[in-house]
Amino acid sequence: MNVRWIVVTLLVLGAAVTGLLLWQKRPAAVQAKVAEERSGYVLHDFELIALDENGKESFAVHAPHLQETPGARTLELKEPLFLLPSTDVPGEHWELRARSGWVSDDQEEVRLRGEVVGTSPEGGTRQLTMNTGRLNVYPRQRRASSDDVVTLVQPGSTMTGRGMEALLSENRVTLQSEVKGRYVPSR
Repeated sequence: MNVRWIVVTLLVLGAAVTGLLLWQKRPAAVQAKVAEERSGYVLHDFELIALDENGKESFAVHAPHLQETPGARTLELKEPLFLLPSTDVPGEHWELRARSGWVSDDQEEVRLRGEVVGTSPEGGTRQLTMNTGRLNVYPRQRRASSDDVVTLVQPGSTMTGRGMEALLSENRVTLQSEVKGRYVPSR
């Protein structure tokens, strides 16, 4: 009888010690996972100006919400307005709006998604408005591209096509395929 009692007591003590050790390790794993999923920072109703390697404005952005992507150094934005300095008209900017945006960790690429509208600088050689669902922008190169349907509106004409390459510094846009145009003479 005493041997059974000793064995049962040792098993109960072993189970209690094992349970206690597992319980103590659990919070550390949970805390590490929460810290891994949490953004380094979140900004509300902000304005940010990104500079290039020479200290000149690469782009500016206004948005109601910005969050660093957990586990990465990229940025996620809601309803951003990006301003890219014009090389054509000093002091003016290309305006790019969307439902959401993403900025790479090196600020080399900006991805705009959902109801993207791009407007050329006022006072430029030619007024142009771009409408698309997705647009990738490369601010330092002053270049943009899309593989989605793009509509280009200029005074007197509207063109639609699938896929686009734009050299924003030259105000030059090329539609890739399925291009349709409509000319409306000014009165």
